[in-house]
Amino acid sequence: MILDRRGAGDREQDALTSTVASRIPYAVNPDAVTQAEQVIRDGRLDRTDRWGDAEPRAEDENAFIDRRGFGAFARWHLAVGPDASADTKGFLHFPYGDLEQVYRGAVITARQRAAQYDHAEAEPAADRLLSLIDEHAG
Repeated sequence: MILDRRGAGDREQDALTSTVASRIPYAVNPDAVTQAEQVIRDGRLDRTDRWGDAEPRAEDENAFIDRRGFGAFARWHLAVGPDASADTKGFLHFPYGDLEQVYRGAVITARQRAAQYDHAEAEPAADRLLSLIDEHAG
C-alpha cells in the first residue's frame, strides 16, 4: 500500500485546483473546426460510434507530431484550454478523429464532455460537426 504523506491542506488544494481547472471554459480551436469540416466533406469519416478502439495511442500521436508538427496535431482537437502550456498535449481537448478521419463517436464524446463541464463554445461546435456528419451520411 502506498501512503500519501502530504498534509491534508495539500490534498485539499489539489482537489480545489482540479475542480477549478475543470470549470474554466475551453476555447474553440477554429483551425480544428475548419479542418474537421473539410475532412467530413472529403468523406473521410467513420459514422459509427466506435471511438474507444480507434483513439490514437500516445506512441501514434508522438509519431504524428514528429512527422507533421504540433500544429497539425492540434488541428485534431476541437478545443484548447488555459490549463497547460500552448505547446503541450495538455493544452488540447476533445479529439475528434484518429489523425486521418473524423469519428462520429469522437464528436459525440466531445459534445457530451463539453456539456458536462459547461464548455459553452465547444458544445455547439461539436453539434455543428455532428449535423455535418449526418448530412454526409449516405
